[in-house]
Amino acid sequence: MNNLIDILIVDDEKVILDSVERICSFENLKTDKVYSVNEAIKKIQKKNYRLIICDIMLPEIDGFELLEYLRTSEIETPVIMTTGYSTVENAVQSLYKGAIDFLPKPFTADELCCAIHRGLKLADIQYKLNHPEKNDNYDSVLYVPCPPKYLRLGYYSWVFKEFDGNVLIGITDLFLKTMDSVKSINLITQNVEIVQGYSCANIETGDCEEHMVLSPITGRIIEVNNKIESEASILEKNPYFEGWLYRLIPSNYEQEIKYLTSCSTEMF
Repeated sequence: MNNLIDILIVDDEKVILDSVERICSFENLKTDKVYSVNEAIKKIQKKNYRLIICDIMLPEIDGFELLEYLRTSEIETPVIMTTGYSTVENAVQSLYKGAIDFLPKPFTADELCCAIHRGLKLADIQYKLNHPEKNDNYDSVLYVPCPPKYLRLGYYSWVFKEFDGNVLIGITDLFLKTMDSVKSINLITQNVEIVQGYSCANIETGDCEEHMVLSPITGRIIEVNNKIESEASILEKNPYFEGWLYRLIPSNYEQEIKYLTSCSTEMF
């Protein structure tokens, strides 16, 4: 992967392009920047990128069309979507259509750096999966997929519907593998309603970064797994069973699951 350019930045605002480029330069990342999806496609046809950061609202062709181009062209470069028109629909659709992250504008340098670090780590995992012969630990398990009966929001979080109609939600192992070791997690209290595509927890990692967890479903919290707040390592050891976050009464389950992906469908 040494011959790859790190990041392609796609935005129609020069101030955003320059700001993201500058932040990337502080991380010693090599970047290209373009103002439109058409320009981005021309770049992608000539060069390889580890990660793409793309605005949704662009002239002529929007960022969702870039996701579609990558999908039909079988180009697996991870994409972080950004937008100044931050809505739950944009966030959820971005993840459903294949983006690996969503950043509402204005975002901070720390928020961008966390998303970039996760995106590049995800690209590395993807590369190792697709080229196992180049993996030093050939037989190592890079991440544990969520169980087939679960549904997931992008690669962030999972949901499992219980026999009584309530749901459990949690964090995918793949998402956890894109960050440093979990130092702590901050959860929301019982009886609060959380919304699909919005933050439902914050993770602090050993490198002092903070990572927002997006809820896969809307619902009222009826039980909180407080054990993981005092013993955060459970998240990494057993993210799909003991490491669940909340039990919810879902508010709009049948409508919202159309934006989720079956865990029987592998990410890579």
